[in-house]
Amino acid sequence: MVRYIIQKIMYMLLSIFVLASATFFLMKAIPGNPFQSEKNIPAAIQQKLLEKYGFDKPIWEQYLNYMNNLLHLDLGTSMKQQYTTVESVIVNGFGYSMQLGLWAILLSIAAGLLLGLIAALNHRKFLDGFTIFIAVLGVSIPNFVVAAGLQYIFGVELQWFNVTGLNGPMDYVLPVIALSFLPTAFIARLTRSSMLEVLSADYIKTAKSKGLSGKVILVRHALRNAILPVVTYVGPMTANIITGSVIVEQIFGIGGLGKDFVNSITNRDYTLIMGLTIFYAVILMLARLITDIAYGFVDPRIKLARGKGGS
Repeated sequence: MVRYIIQKIMYMLLSIFVLASATFFLMKAIPGNPFQSEKNIPAAIQQKLLEKYGFDKPIWEQYLNYMNNLLHLDLGTSMKQQYTTVESVIVNGFGYSMQLGLWAILLSIAAGLLLGLIAALNHRKFLDGFTIFIAVLGVSIPNFVVAAGLQYIFGVELQWFNVTGLNGPMDYVLPVIALSFLPTAFIARLTRSSMLEVLSADYIKTAKSKGLSGKVILVRHALRNAILPVVTYVGPMTANIITGSVIVEQIFGIGGLGKDFVNSITNRDYTLIMGLTIFYAVILMLARLITDIAYGFVDPRIKLARGKGGS
């Protein structure tokens, strides 16, 4: 298992290197420079700005300097925010994004497992059909439509919640629901189909014939095996929630990384774009790594197979 984790970390570092390189050269492929969008800047001043950020040097030298800084965990300085480093932007904005993401992940897992379990235990009954209907809606409707609908119904019409900002605990409710709507529906569908398959397995019938109670069979045998597809989905789900939070944060006026990321693209702030892209990639890769490790703990057979295979 240790060797497997080290191997995954090496792949993650290689992926970050490839992503950083691709992002750098894509930024350089954009016509012009980030200072040409500014109005009434004399050519001499633009040249000084290019020299300050090293844009006057050959591309290969810029690339080596950037990768050297990245190796020392230096993401650079924002080109449009004076005296502001990319690290400080991440520190100031990621707190809001992380809180929204964590609450949305917890809600998605809890609600999705509960709905899927209820549907499976009430197969072909009203609750099963209702859960499937909710799941289809959740998968079909984009999160920005859900966010706008929640704002209008519960913020404008009913006035139960504020529609912008995070000034108190209740302000988290609407954006968290908007972020967790799709993954909740997907987890519910996964849990339902997996539970139905597990409940019809031979070892469940054997457990029933031994006189084990329904609760013991459900918790110790059925649910543990049925949850494996959900554990596999946690990594991609984290990616969807984090990237989806960019839009949701904009809709609810939350000062998280989503706002900084959108503004960096609008302002052509190359350093901030590359820094936030790499930061998002690291978060998503770490989430995938944690998912793989958790998969081994949920199903010990996977851990044993990896140990024997040396991978």
